[in-house]
Amino acid sequence: MPVKIRLRRLGRKARPFYHIVAADSRAPRDGKFLEKIGTYNPITTPATIDLDVDLAMKWLENGAQPTDTARNILSHTGVMYKKHLMRGVKKGAMTVEEAEAKFTAWVEEKEAKNAKQADGVAAKANKIAAERMKAETAAKDAQAAAIAAANTPEPIAEEVVEGSEEVVAETGEVVETATEEVVAEAPAAEEAPAKEEAPSAEEE
Repeated sequence: MPVKIRLRRLGRKARPFYHIVAADSRAPRDGKFLEKIGTYNPITTPATIDLDVDLAMKWLENGAQPTDTARNILSHTGVMYKKHLMRGVKKGAMTVEEAEAKFTAWVEEKEAKNAKQADGVAAKANKIAAERMKAETAAKDAQAAAIAAANTPEPIAEEVVEGSEEVVAETGEVVETATEEVVAEAPAAEEAPAKEEAPSAEEE
């Protein structure tokens, strides 16, 4: 019986979630399977993979053939690399301990890389959220300023009143000054003709 390592789809529409299974190649994609060896969630960033490496190795050593997507997942989790190391052990190129040490080092490096990628994604998301919050705050402040400006009476009337007071004050000073000058000059003008008329009457 040909066995395939493949994905079995679960989850609702547009929210896929997969089980990684070993199944008969003649069975439907979402039908019966022989054994579940892990899960794959592509919705998260980065994608979440939970895989039993030893179980996957057992099926690979028994001749199971992974599909293209399943092979990519097995490579990402180090199963294909471990299979390569075990082949070297069988050929006598290295011992089991050396193979395990290399595989452990590879897993640690891969986890560090994944953690760095996750931190970068989180930092980018936080930056986008901060920029969005800043834009929303600026828009809110602008809207509040527009509302305040609309509710505040225009200061044009006050300026006109103040200007008129100044004009009145200045006009009053001018009027008062002019009045004083006229009053001061008026008696002199009246006295001059009176003196001139008096001698003319005597001469007559």
